[in-house]
Amino acid sequence: MTGTPPVDAPVDAVCLGESMVTFLPSRAGRLADVPSFARAIGGAESNVACALAAAGHRAKWVSRVGRDGFGDHLVEAISSYGVDVSAVGRDALRPTGIYFRTATDRAADEHEVAYYRAGSAASAMSPATVPYEDVTDGRILHLSGITAALSEGCLALTRTLTARRAGRPLVSFDVNFRPGLWPGGGGVLRELARGADVVFVGEDEAEQAWGLHGPEAIREALPEPRVLVVKRGGRGAVAFERRAEPSPAPAPDTVTFVPAPAVDVVAPVGAGDAFAAGFLSGTLRGLGVRDRIRHGHLMAAAVLTVPGDLGVPADTAYADRLVALDDSAWERLHLGPGWTRDHGDDQEEVRTP
Repeated sequence: MTGTPPVDAPVDAVCLGESMVTFLPSRAGRLADVPSFARAIGGAESNVACALAAAGHRAKWVSRVGRDGFGDHLVEAISSYGVDVSAVGRDALRPTGIYFRTATDRAADEHEVAYYRAGSAASAMSPATVPYEDVTDGRILHLSGITAALSEGCLALTRTLTARRAGRPLVSFDVNFRPGLWPGGGGVLRELARGADVVFVGEDEAEQAWGLHGPEAIREALPEPRVLVVKRGGRGAVAFERRAEPSPAPAPDTVTFVPAPAVDVVAPVGAGDAFAAGFLSGTLRGLGVRDRIRHGHLMAAAVLTVPGDLGVPADTAYADRLVALDDSAWERLHLGPGWTRDHGDDQEEVRTP
């Protein structure tokens, strides 16, 4: 969206979590039938870091990878987006995690994912192996519930970073509930979310993890975060924002719902991470909550209209023009592949009928 900030610029956002080398199938079908795979990268937190860097922010990714070729590839690929990887540890004894997946949507019955991450270098993250100062030198610290599921050490680290203490950065937490990682339910994720300042959670995953139905019930269960964003799929997102004025009684929330634009989806993977990146980018820029949600929707649309987990976001000035549309024009937006290019007056891929 904008140029890369100078290397000595203050860190805007630190994103901590495991990334893995992803193998994408050359054709649809069962993993048993796919003859070849293309190599890519995948990781919720590194996806956010890459998107923030592409938006012109100084982003840092903190993790651990093996001292192997896959680790080299991850570090080089994420660095190529302009992300600071100086705090990524290398482990000579543990491998970099990898996984294979089918071409179908994650929600489809025939979707398969084969993870090879047990005992990975990232699973050895803990308060002892990740220096506190490496993850708290930015304006925002972004975490997700995936990290907490990797090992007892990773859970201890996530608990340490979500513990409320003076002087910590703004803590952002994406619940990212994965039933396979939390077979007993997501009670721990609720505990961690309550310690964060900004929380992202899908309405569907809150129902799966906690048995909660509807945004209001989710907010009632998570009263502590200053901002709670409940994603409602293709319908849009609603944000509960607590006012900061001191008061003897809890201040009421400002509740803002923003519909998502219509999108011609190419692949759904990575949209949630992109939404978080767009919202956090707006937070870093001091935008109002409506505009933060709209930037989240646009970042998500940039990923939804490409095959992989990462898309090239629209230029900041162009995205700002779309975000500034009146409500009627915003609701008429229809975004297709290639929409992130600023077409000027000839909006071939951005349609406002």
